[in-house]
Amino acid sequence: MQTGSVHSSIETVDRNAGFIRELGLFDSAMIVIGAMIGSGVFIVPADMARNIGSPGWLLVAWLFTAVVTVAAALSYGELAAMMPKAGGMYVYLREAFSPLLGFLYGWTLFTVIQTGTIAAVAVGFARFTGVLWPAVSETHYLIQPIHLSKTYAISLSVGQLVAILVIVLLTWTNSRGIRYGKIVQNLFTSAKVIALAALILLGLIFWKQDAVAANFHQFWTPHDVTPLTATLSALTGFGLFAALCVSQSGSLFSADAWHDITFAAGEVKDPGKVMPRALAIGTICVTGLYLLANVAYLLVLPLSAIQHAPADRVATAMLQVIFPGWGAVLMAVAIMISTFGCINALVLAGPRVYYSMALDGLFPKQAGTLNRASVPGWSLAVQGIWSAALILPRTYDPSTNTYGNLYSNLLDYVISAALLFYVLTIAGVIRLRIKRPDAPRPYRALGYPVMPLIYIAGGIAVLYCLFAYRPASTWPGLLIVLCGLPVYWLTRTRANR
Repeated sequence: MQTGSVHSSIETVDRNAGFIRELGLFDSAMIVIGAMIGSGVFIVPADMARNIGSPGWLLVAWLFTAVVTVAAALSYGELAAMMPKAGGMYVYLREAFSPLLGFLYGWTLFTVIQTGTIAAVAVGFARFTGVLWPAVSETHYLIQPIHLSKTYAISLSVGQLVAILVIVLLTWTNSRGIRYGKIVQNLFTSAKVIALAALILLGLIFWKQDAVAANFHQFWTPHDVTPLTATLSALTGFGLFAALCVSQSGSLFSADAWHDITFAAGEVKDPGKVMPRALAIGTICVTGLYLLANVAYLLVLPLSAIQHAPADRVATAMLQVIFPGWGAVLMAVAIMISTFGCINALVLAGPRVYYSMALDGLFPKQAGTLNRASVPGWSLAVQGIWSAALILPRTYDPSTNTYGNLYSNLLDYVISAALLFYVLTIAGVIRLRIKRPDAPRPYRALGYPVMPLIYIAGGIAVLYCLFAYRPASTWPGLLIVLCGLPVYWLTRTRANR
């Protein structure tokens, strides 16, 4: 294992010192589920359906997501039980490969993955709040867009302000202790699981004959597809394979953040047993619900209605068919509950990574301290500030005179980079079996080595297709990761002085 003076000198530090082990199995599973379920499952099926073009293969895409996610969780549980310390994937990559690789993950997590996702989900919460209260809008400006260039601006709208206030509120509640964070998490995660289950039940009860006839008549035949390139689409065998892989950028990352509970391993009771179980329960539950939700969509909406749902809001379109005039309101309430719980899980988990990095001298030393409530308050504050700051920059398209969000572009860029870190982490299960065969393993990966290899193979296939057919939104992600190299070298140089 590669080690340096910073890493070696810090190995004697008790990373759990000061943390309170407050999270049981139910609490931990709620964090897994809460971090996974946001608004993606209600929206991304539209783009997936356009790429894939058939009901049957759309369900296969979600089934693939379920298989690889559960395979990853069952494998990841070994690392979580083996190293039950705050930091999660940062620690696993550091121990399996090198401190540099661990830092690059932590760097990307802080700059974009965790904070950008918090910003995105918070804005999603505000947008659906606007369905109930139209004044909450991204076009109702408190500060008009101030252009920094032809394509970038900064603004503050009522919608942006609501998103920032949600981040501030949940950062504050989590700074008061893990008990407050888990209460919020358990309440809102339970509510959104019930809401998603109700959506599925409605689809099963109020199925539409025309939708069932249209979808099952051409269940496996792609049609009305959006080409991946000028010469490749789901109408050919390889094109269908590529479309399935590219579509994982929607489904796989609607099921993302399942590992966030491991960031807070220092606060989990009996982590060697609880974390592997929580990972398995959470991922099986969520991916099962996602698959059933898509079945419900197909029972109520013809595939063409899914492909062309207004603003890609497939779940809203489904409820509009079942409850004309009320669908948008009902779905807005459900998504507000879902996104609020998701934000809380993300806010709670991320600072534990920065805490662990600080103990290694790779993040400001204040991040390695706990406040009076025994949580990393400084890290929570910095994460909240950066997440809120990411909401303010806007992208601008002069041809249509429309504004977008910078964080949305950044998240698109790092999808492939995040998946690469996942693949490397699961590969770390195999590497550590070889490097440290005698290390204590309270839980061993179920189906080893098949389960890890399933995820690694699936991840590599998706990465290949993303880099081949979505280069504009993948290669920039690697540049963001590589920007961490000079930061790492500078940080280590200062620490070694």
